[in-house]
Amino acid sequence: MQSKELPYAVAYVPTMTLREMMEAYGSDVWHYAFFLTRSREQANDISQEVFLKAYKGIGKYRGEAALKTWLLTITRNTAFSFRRNSFWRRFIPLGDRQGHGQAPSAEKEAIGNQYASRIWEIIMMLPDKYREVLVLDIQQDLSVAEMSALLGIAQGTVKSRLARARDKVRTVMKEEDL
Repeated sequence: MQSKELPYAVAYVPTMTLREMMEAYGSDVWHYAFFLTRSREQANDISQEVFLKAYKGIGKYRGEAALKTWLLTITRNTAFSFRRNSFWRRFIPLGDRQGHGQAPSAEKEAIGNQYASRIWEIIMMLPDKYREVLVLDIQQDLSVAEMSALLGIAQGTVKSRLARARDKVRTVMKEEDL
């Protein structure tokens, strides 16, 4: 499910139903929660809690950032709250992660899936601060400015972390001859 960027207008947001919010941003919120927690169960729980918090607090949304950015901020805070409360579980490698595109044969598709899974495993092994910006860039397609606002750090710091994260992934891939 692709997310739809909605206008920044504050007047529009309060009229959005919970269902519309979940349909528009559910996949983005779940994927971000998963990459923060490394657990499908935690991502499910966090996603549900995020939409309840957002729906109850929609009046607090000031429209200074896109609704997606606001929801991802709630997701991040909720995930960190879960982590502090000892709900953090260890990562189980992505065995069923599928690659993008059509493969001409089952063998090539299997190899492509293994390759994609290994890359995501490498990303998941990065320290939190690098993994988070890389996931926001790759998975959520946020701009540097949006990441900066969501994470509460300077844009230069976001750029630096992105560069370092990419370098770390490239280094491991080179070491493993991927």
